[in-house]
Amino acid sequence: MGKKPRLICDACQIEMEEMEAQFAYLDKFFRHKVLRCPLCGQVYLPQELVEGRMKDVEKTMEEK
Repeated sequence: MGKKPRLICDACQIEMEEMEAQFAYLDKFFRHKVLRCPLCGQVYLPQELVEGRMKDVEKTMEEK
């Protein structure tokens, strides 16, 4: 397996780091590790996270 690609924050021009971020949906909150800019907090959400885990959480919350 290769190295993860480096992502640079467009606003700050520094490398994003893996950190926990809090997300909210339908007044519910959950935390997940994502790439974030350590300076401004900009978050990078990979397609597989949005179409996988987050979509599952949305579906579960909407069913309640």
